[in-house]
Amino acid sequence: MTHALDTTFAALADPTRRAILTMLLEDDMAVTDVADPFDMSLAAISKHLQVLTQAGLITQEKRGRVKWCKLEPDAMRGASVWMQGFGQFEPVNLDAFERFLETELRDVKTKEASAVTDAPD
Repeated sequence: MTHALDTTFAALADPTRRAILTMLLEDDMAVTDVADPFDMSLAAISKHLQVLTQAGLITQEKRGRVKWCKLEPDAMRGASVWMQGFGQFEPVNLDAFERFLETELRDVKTKEASAVTDAPD
């Protein structure tokens, strides 16, 4: 159980991976569609997707020539149960978690936009 928790929390520690999870809350997505909003290479996105896959948070499958990503809704159950053991946390509310991830994504985009506009010419 400890290794699974370590892997889950390590995957969630990165803002790019949390943003990807937020995107996948809507629907399954092709890897290229997942990569579109990010200012990084497809190879870098693929590494993030691999981390999420290894943590069991998403699955990837090939459909024809396209690789698709799907959120695994029960993947965070172990982390939720572990946090509840402290008595300070309520069961994970996926709607609240989605709002949290959307806020994080907005914050990341705002910081990126600010960095671009504040950059010297």
